[in-house]
Amino acid sequence: MDVFALRQSLIDQYASFARSFTTIRASDIRTQVEKAYDQGRFWPEPLLQINPRFKPGQNIRELADRGHLHSKCPALFRNIDLHHHQHEAIELARKGNSYVVTTGTGSGKSLCFFIPIVDAVLRAKDTDPTRRTRAIVIYPMNALANSQLEELSKFIGKDGPVTFARYTGQETDEERQRIRNNPPDILLTNFMMLELLMTRQAELDRAVIRNCEGLKFLVLDELHTYRGRQGADVAMLVRRVRERLGGDSMQCIGTSATMASGESREDRNAQVAAVASRLFATAIDPFHVVTETLVRNTNPAETAESVAAQLPTVIHTGLSSSLSNASLRNHPLAVWVETRLGIERVEGNKWVRARPRTLSQAVGELARDSGCLSASCTDALQQFLLMAATPECDRGVPNGSDEPLFAFKLHQFLSGAGVAYATLDMPGSRYVVLDGQQFLPGMSSVA
Repeated sequence: MDVFALRQSLIDQYASFARSFTTIRASDIRTQVEKAYDQGRFWPEPLLQINPRFKPGQNIRELADRGHLHSKCPALFRNIDLHHHQHEAIELARKGNSYVVTTGTGSGKSLCFFIPIVDAVLRAKDTDPTRRTRAIVIYPMNALANSQLEELSKFIGKDGPVTFARYTGQETDEERQRIRNNPPDILLTNFMMLELLMTRQAELDRAVIRNCEGLKFLVLDELHTYRGRQGADVAMLVRRVRERLGGDSMQCIGTSATMASGESREDRNAQVAAVASRLFATAIDPFHVVTETLVRNTNPAETAESVAAQLPTVIHTGLSSSLSNASLRNHPLAVWVETRLGIERVEGNKWVRARPRTLSQAVGELARDSGCLSASCTDALQQFLLMAATPECDRGVPNGSDEPLFAFKLHQFLSGAGVAYATLDMPGSRYVVLDGQQFLPGMSSVA
């Protein structure tokens, strides 16, 4: 799929749709409104982001063989290879620590708590098979709970040794009765429903909460969304849950894409730990803040600066569509894309995700570094990204793997067409703005 063509088709259709509601007959007003549409006000240029490569951790099977995971975990999680930050989270949980995972999109944050929870549930049921809920995972939105329900179904299955259920207000009476009578090991909910379960006096709700007594894990997903009044409400809810269900032995886990900024990793981790400690009402050590560790996917001996002299040749020559991943790892454009658009160095030699750029910004940087025209850079960059995101076997590489070199994302934001405001001047001299305001821009009063 050509995502660039798809994006343009989507924008064209949305632009036509947004214009279809109103016919502006006054030519001076119509011209100014059309100009605002043509400048992409309601559909700005997409942001380009390269998916990084994570430092590998140990294999699920290896951890199980060492006794760090239950023997049933490899079969449930299909013997997957873990990222380093996932392995780190598993080890923290195994030692009984509460922790926070702050890694980027697509880094597998959910496995940072689901694997330790499943491991702990399996071990607990080996000694005490009494059915009860041992973990509650709280999501800020039902859509996230629904998505995670599907993910758990893929790994564990509906009839696996660990049970799970969603309780968010979307369930039928029959489903709620089933959860009451057959408490799942893992309960997925949102903070408002958990609040209702804790305060309602209906027997069904009280039974669901009774099934959670002795709670081992409490997880807050998307920790960064709990701020202000909502954050205070959630913090109070967590304290009631700890007092009623878990006590001091309960492990708290938070996940977040980003939560803090600071001069160093230690400063950021300290800020995250402080916020999490207030939310969870338990001390979380800054050393228990799990961050992602990125590694190079292309030749680590090369950087965007070192390959700059080779860029004009590869941009003008073009790319073969059947290059292998091994060849691409040494390709000058691949090195440039990864080290300019994908990752960047901070704090010495540590690689972190680069900030997202618009496509035109990325093209501008490539044009600057290569000395080539923007049109040539646009074609070369789009062609390379589409090929690099295609699995090797689909590029016509003999015995190619099903892995791409690296994937990328286009983040497109759309906003609804609003209201046009015009000054009360004569036709042809009216000034149109799309944001309501008291005075004409540039004027402090009306004459």
